Amino acid sequence: MADPAPAETPQAIREAGFSLLEVLVVIAILGMLIGLVAPAALRQLGSARGSVAKQSIERLGGILDLYKLDAGAYPTTAQGLQSLVQQPSDVAAWNGPYVKGNTVPLDPWNHPYIYRNPSSRSGHDYDLCSPGPNGPQAATSETICNP
Repeated sequence: MADPAPAETPQAIREAGFSLLEVLVVIAILGMLIGLVAPAALRQLGSARGSVAKQSIERLGGILDLYKLDAGAYPTTAQGLQSLVQQPSDVAAWNGPYVKGNTVPLDPWNHPYIYRNPSSRSGHDYDLCSPGPNGPQAATSETICNP
């Protein structure tokens, strides 16, 4: 016959778990770490989206250059970037679609790119801009445009 398990002493029972104070200290330390790390991580995410927007604008600029080679001119403001997906009625030498899918790409914040031809800036053929994180309603310094 097997020996029954030895009974635990009252001291062993008291030392078996964590005290409330220990748990609260760990939670406070985790809260401070999250408070320090989260803002830095969010800043990095914001700057990464800005970099992606700049690269996407450069890529779309190259696609617009291909469109100009085929059609003889950049799309008008009225034709917009949709002309990279669907042939405009007044363009005979269209050789598209120039982008994959049936829709024009959106910026990293899921806003449509702003396209204007002719450009409102001197030295540019067209304006291709991302409105940034605040969207098209807010004309701010966060707008990212073609170089």
